[in-house]
Amino acid sequence: MTADWTTERIPDQTGRTIVVTGANSGLGFETARALAGAGAHVVMACRDEGRARAAADVIRADDVRGELEILPLDLASLASVRDFAQAFSDRHRSLHVLINNAGIMAIPRRTTADGFEMQFGTNHLGHFALTGLLLERLLAVDGSRVVSVSSTAHKFGRIDFDDLQRERSYFRWSVYGQSKLANLHFAYELERRFRAKRIPCLSAACHPGWSATNLQLVGAHMDERRWLASLATGLNRLFSQDAAMGALPTLYAATASEAKGGDFFGPDGFMEIKGHPRKVNSSGRSHQRETAQRLWEVSEEFTGVRFEALAAL
Repeated sequence: MTADWTTERIPDQTGRTIVVTGANSGLGFETARALAGAGAHVVMACRDEGRARAAADVIRADDVRGELEILPLDLASLASVRDFAQAFSDRHRSLHVLINNAGIMAIPRRTTADGFEMQFGTNHLGHFALTGLLLERLLAVDGSRVVSVSSTAHKFGRIDFDDLQRERSYFRWSVYGQSKLANLHFAYELERRFRAKRIPCLSAACHPGWSATNLQLVGAHMDERRWLASLATGLNRLFSQDAAMGALPTLYAATASEAKGGDFFGPDGFMEIKGHPRKVNSSGRSHQRETAQRLWEVSEEFTGVRFEALAAL
């Protein structure tokens, strides 16, 4: 891997179609901006179309070479996920990169439109379903990529099959960790299935370190705890890197020729908090194949989305 990799090293993306979920702010916004700057046709998959349009205007003001397209997507609604996949498939015959970026963090217990615990339902199940529904378009391109954005929080996560929806016990940070561990299980299992079927696509994962975005503030605002929002803001100022730096591992996984299927990328600094992208290690728990396979089966059952082309041998 090249030292101190930056957006200047992104290969030309002209002619490539890339979907970025949650592209209107934070890491997703910086990811979309960099890819459009490199010439890609970026589909901004966002829940709030007004904010997406405003974000697209900011990116266009940079005089980027690529085009921006906005399609509505609410990952907390499987109907919305299906509508997005249908709209995308009606407009595009192929998909070069799917970046599963959007997420929520450490919020009070809520449920999705389909009754799933919100963090697990949004961060994992929504992206699982989206990938499955776009699989045909991904398979139309040799070398297409699926990038799953996880977190160092996966290290304290555990997949609790006896209480996946955390109806009996809910601690917001452990539930967030479960969802981010699920992202890694999905990324690794998807790569194993690509290899088993000898499909020339790759699945990689990444994490942004500690990056200053509004993600840290949502839970505090939902609880109306101003002191917690102030604390998060202060800690961001002291310890975090900006969203543009935090997006670099995602961009590396999505575009670098050195990136391989099954790789996990994060910042190269102390404790992977900040820095330039490099290959990093995930927890031993994230590599438990039996857990990943069971989670895959459960996720197909919950979402009704089955990856027929990747069915286990």
